[in-house]
Amino acid sequence: MADVKIQDGVIKVIDLDIQDPRAAAVLAEYPETRWAEVTRRAIKIGLGYLKGGAQD
Repeated sequence: MADVKIQDGVIKVIDLDIQDPRAAAVLAEYPETRWAEVTRRAIKIGLGYLKGGAQD
């Protein structure tokens, strides 16, 4: 399980494992030097999509 913390509006995720071959294939299409940036953007978009869902 990943260690997730929020401090001063910054989300920190340590040791996150995502077992999803399709997601890995999409990420592999980008140069490895951009993987952190692409992953950060994907998480930001995903969390934005979930906004307001905590009450459901």
